[in-house]
Amino acid sequence: MGIINRTNDSFFAGNRHADLDSAKRALDDAVTAGADIVDIGGVRAGQQGETVEAQEEIDRVIPFVAHARTAYPDLVLSLDTWRSEVAAEAGHHGLDLVNDTWAGHDAELVHVAARIGAGVVCSHTGGLPPRTDPVKVTYGPDPLDVVRDVLRTLADGAQQARVAGIPADRILIDPTLDFGKTTAHSLEVLRHTADVAQLGFPILQALSRKDFVGESLGLEADDRLEGTLASTAIAAWLGASVFRAHDVRATRRVVDMVAVIRGDRMPLRPVRGT
Repeated sequence: MGIINRTNDSFFAGNRHADLDSAKRALDDAVTAGADIVDIGGVRAGQQGETVEAQEEIDRVIPFVAHARTAYPDLVLSLDTWRSEVAAEAGHHGLDLVNDTWAGHDAELVHVAARIGAGVVCSHTGGLPPRTDPVKVTYGPDPLDVVRDVLRTLADGAQQARVAGIPADRILIDPTLDFGKTTAHSLEVLRHTADVAQLGFPILQALSRKDFVGESLGLEADDRLEGTLASTAIAAWLGASVFRAHDVRATRRVVDMVAVIRGDRMPLRPVRGT
């Protein structure tokens, strides 16, 4: 899942595409590098970004969704939004997936996804509202309490999606590392990816250049690629199947290699020693 942010304040400077032509070039690059899905965002997730009202978000993302659908008819198009009105507008242009990063804050969003025939990503934010950075977050004295909360929230979100009319095979679950979590929380949840997989839905892991990587290694966003790829390999081995990535080519290669090691994919050129 390649990321294309129609913003000028994304936390990672390498993925700021407020200019439409820049976003179009980024789309071409992502597809060439191996993206199966493109996730389009119009608002920075953190509270440090600029204020973006619903109409401004629509103005940022809809022309690009329309272009992407025309340019790549078979590409899966995802929209990173918590606003039902934005998703509804994107539904007129063939949106495939609503990436609800803020865990059902807008209760109508899942119903809009069902109405437009899109899938949905169910997330976990620890109950925080959109664009809230975590401060003094706790889940209980046991380190596994955060894992239990993630499992419960994702199961509830998936059930709400089913009730809204979204088929099970169009529901993804995202443990949503960093959101509503300390670095210790994110690492604990990542270690328990296999437990999340037991919920029975495809797992989306949004690991790319996140703060838990930066705080683990003492690095700023521009230098977090290797830590991201290590996290990606672990998550893939433990059962995650969709990876939201700024660095599509590198992530694609890591995921494909893990699949070969697991035996889920054949080597492309197995000629050595034959």
